[in-house]
Amino acid sequence: MNNDPRHIRISDYQYELPDDRIAKFPKARRDQSKLLIYNKGEIGEDVFCRLPEYLPKGALMVFNNTKVIQARMHFRKQSATGEPSGALIEVFLLEPAEPADYEQMFQTTGHCAWYCLVGNLKKWKEGTLKREFLAEPDGEGGRTEALRFTLKATRGPLHGTSHRIDFEWDGPMSFAEVIDLMGELPIPPYLNRETQASDKTTYQTVYSKIKGSVAAPTAGLHFTPEVLADLDAHGIEREELTLHVGAGTFKPVKSEQMEGHEMHTEYISVRRETITKLLNHDCKAIAVGTTSVRTLESLYYMGLKILANPDLTEDQLHVSQWEPYHNGDCPQCDTQRSLQALADWMDSRGLEVLHSSTQIIICPGYDYKIVRMLVTNFHQPQSTLLLLVSAFVGGDWRQIYDYALTHGFRFLSYGDSSLLIP
Repeated sequence: MNNDPRHIRISDYQYELPDDRIAKFPKARRDQSKLLIYNKGEIGEDVFCRLPEYLPKGALMVFNNTKVIQARMHFRKQSATGEPSGALIEVFLLEPAEPADYEQMFQTTGHCAWYCLVGNLKKWKEGTLKREFLAEPDGEGGRTEALRFTLKATRGPLHGTSHRIDFEWDGPMSFAEVIDLMGELPIPPYLNRETQASDKTTYQTVYSKIKGSVAAPTAGLHFTPEVLADLDAHGIEREELTLHVGAGTFKPVKSEQMEGHEMHTEYISVRRETITKLLNHDCKAIAVGTTSVRTLESLYYMGLKILANPDLTEDQLHVSQWEPYHNGDCPQCDTQRSLQALADWMDSRGLEVLHSSTQIIICPGYDYKIVRMLVTNFHQPQSTLLLLVSAFVGGDWRQIYDYALTHGFRFLSYGDSSLLIP
């Protein structure tokens, strides 16, 4: 690949998005959202529930099954007498620090640590924040009576743009239960509204399973059990992987050229069986959402690393931001060979699930290795997600977005959807 995306000017990816085109709430029925179909340069539209009719029988469709956690917590500063002083501190969970594994984190009791963004930081110079909360009886046979607990938050050192926050609580509850009780679902900032009770349902995909994201993989919000059943009836094979979406997904590009923008690291889990299915489908897949795209495409570069050095650990398989464009240490090869190397490497270590991370940025000039069709929403102007779409449709993004803007499509997380076939 000779193109250098670091010199792409983000201003070339600007378009006018009126506020009234940003969907503040989803459709009453998820699968009744509009569907734009871009097929090799031709554009049409339909209703999302008819998506399976546009997909080739026997294809493999890949979903991100991450689940959004209630990652936003609020504490009040306390006075010397222990009374709340009024200063409201927001603690926003980003990624686990101790234990570092997501699954272990949500099962831990008594103490854990996260890397967090802190709102109103200047009011929290020192000391420990405390918040009492009430755990109601668990109707499924857990707690038989209401119990009161105290959660403490102690600020630690700076970690990049976030802080390490140590949490302690005086009860037998897991951290998953703690944040379910006192956390708040972090809906996107551009919705410009408070989280509502309905968001707890509507801002999760119907197939979400693995807790860890602070933002939803929104392309999946349109699917219903009926659409999934229709995919099965149309002979579309479904497979799931996990990428935990970080707050960096909303990070604006502030540099003129892309070389000044640093992508956030996201943590992925991919089953060995998923690699087999990809190999059986000639390493081609339909991706649901940009998070599935980044995970699938990262697998190819992980396989290249293994071909160059089979002794790498899972952590060392991390795909850095510009690696696909300057991959001198790992010469490119056909996708089948790369994924087979990854599969063999997992087998040699007895791994049923690959746990690693990616920082991949997909810009015009990128050569897609696995994704052949993409289901995705309409993204913000001057965003890295718009760059990914442009790369996928050979630079034809403006035609797609002009059509959506002039044909009543709703934009961003709760907006309408598109099927892109380059």
